[in-house]
Formats: sequence, structure tokens, C-alpha cells
Amino acid sequence: MAGGRRVTQQDIARMTGVSQATVSLVLNERDDAAVRIAPETRERVLQAIRRTGYVADPIARRLAARHNRFLGVFTYEPVFPAGQGDFYHPFLVGIEECAERIGCDLLLFTSAPVVDGRRRIFHRDNRLRLADGCILLGQWLDPQELARLLAEGEPFVSVGRRDDAGGPVPYVGADYPAATAAQVRRAYELGHRTIGYLGEGAGPESHADRMLGFTTAVAETRIKGVHVTGTPGALDELMAHGCTCVLVEEFADGVALAEEARTRALRVPEDLSLIALGDPTRPASTDLDITGFRIPRREMGWQAVEVLTAVIEGTGGPVQRLLPCEPVAGATLAVPHA
Repeated sequence: MAGGRRVTQQDIARMTGVSQATVSLVLNERDDAAVRIAPETRERVLQAIRRTGYVADPIARRLAARHNRFLGVFTYEPVFPAGQGDFYHPFLVGIEECAERIGCDLLLFTSAPVVDGRRRIFHRDNRLRLADGCILLGQWLDPQELARLLAEGEPFVSVGRRDDAGGPVPYVGADYPAATAAQVRRAYELGHRTIGYLGEGAGPESHADRMLGFTTAVAETRIKGVHVTGTPGALDELMAHGCTCVLVEEFADGVALAEEARTRALRVPEDLSLIALGDPTRPASTDLDITGFRIPRREMGWQAVEVLTAVIEGTGGPVQRLLPCEPVAGATLAVPHA
């Protein structure tokens, strides 16, 4: 302390007879391209720093490195309401853990206005540039906003595969095609020859990717695949086609289908096997241990920070990653009832 106040770079500069810019260069262990620091000058500055116990202002050091070390998180859907909090929580845990590991702070952007029922990144008072880069989280991301982020060179990464922005989008996603195809093959090996798919199978990449895995495995095994959208009347349509196993795009739809089957005295899995293609995105209470797979949500959050850091620093390497899903044995897939 100097006179009861914190020692500054100006104090060090006055003590050593150099400029504040020179002190800054020494602190950041750099030489300016136009000004080389003599070894004896560098040592004199370092001695003054050690003698006074000077501690560099962390914000000043970050600015000197041209990065604030703030990472933004933008969510297209609310992540804290009880209905979706459980789904998004592992993503946020992974993001927080990795940010802490690399010494970055997080900014959660919450001021974005809702337009046509969805949040928008770009608006009059957007604060995107407060952060060095941004992680985008949501089941649906606006392709036009992704395209604008790419065009303006804003560092960002999407949690979830995206391919509709007119250019390569940095992302960390789940390998839904491989995980879904593996479940179809598993059902085939147990003897199922007519398998249904309940869900949209289109729209968001996560849905399209699941459908791709389903159709690929159906073609490989040469079984009958039946696609049904929507839950009202879905069970009737599936049973009319002779389905003995159903893959459900949304966990909650699988729960609803199982409940309807019970009301008709159909046993799960003896009369109808069920496979859930991921974790619940909306509340779904059930006592069934449903077979399927888990999305690597925590790891996706962690690796999203890794990819964003690489994009910001320009260190190269792959900026599009697909992570394997974890199979869940469950108790709703069995040999079809004769």
C-alpha cells in the first residue's frame, strides 16, 4: 500500500523511471513489437513489483490480453421453470464447471425480448458484446440469427447440432442417429419385426437426427417401420400396423402411450415394448423404468465451453462435435409376445 492506498502501475513506473506501458508489458510477459524491453529494465520493474507486493488488477490484465474472460449463455427458452429446469440443469452444470476450470465468468443473457413467442438475440439493447463469446442453448434456434452471428464474426457455439444457418455452425451435439439406430437393432435382435416411431421426425435437428437413425436401421434390418405423429389415436394406428415395439421421440409421449396401453389391458413390455429416445423435456411421472438412452447433457455443456474457447482464441481444431449417448437397459423392451 502507498499512503494507505493500493499500489498502482503508475507507482511502479515512477519508482523505476519507466513508462506505465513498459510496466504493463512486463506484467503481461510480452514485448511490444516496436519497443524491446532491456533485460536490466525488466528486472528493475520486477524487483519493484516484488518489493511493494503489487498485485495486478485482474480486469486490467484481461483487457491487456484483449479478452474479458466473460462467456455468455443465451437461452431461447426459459431454463429455470420447474417444467424444464430438470432438463436444462445438467447442461448448465457442465458449462459452469468448465468455465470455472479455465478461469472464466459466466453472463446469463436474460433481457432479450420475446417476439412471436420466442426470445431473440438481436434487439436494440442487446449486450452480446459484453462477453468474449456466447453459448446458445435451446431446443429451437433461429436460423436467421445463427446466420447473422456467422456473418458478423461473433464467436458462439450451439449446444445441439445445427445445419440450417447457411454456413458451418460451431456446435456440441448428441449423436442421435447412432443412438437411435442402436435401439432399433436391439429390438430387432429380440425378434421385433414391425417397429413404430412416435414423434414428428422433422423440424429441429434433434428430431430429424432421431428419424434418420430410425430409417437407416429399418432399412439395414429390412423390417417394417411405421411413423406416427401425435399422441391422440397413435396407439390405435400403431396397433393396426401390427407394431410390437415403439420408439418415442419425447419421453413424455412414451409415458402417455404406456398409460393408454394399460387402460386397454395391454401389458408393457409383453404386448408392447417401449423405447424412449432421450431424457424428458417436460414433466412426465411414471413408475416404469423405460428403456432407451440418455443424452450426455453435462458433458455437452462442458465441451461447449471448450469449443467456444477455441473459437475465441483461434487455436484451431474441430468446432463441431457429436457425443455418444448412454444406453439405458430399462425394463420396457422384451421379446415380443407370441
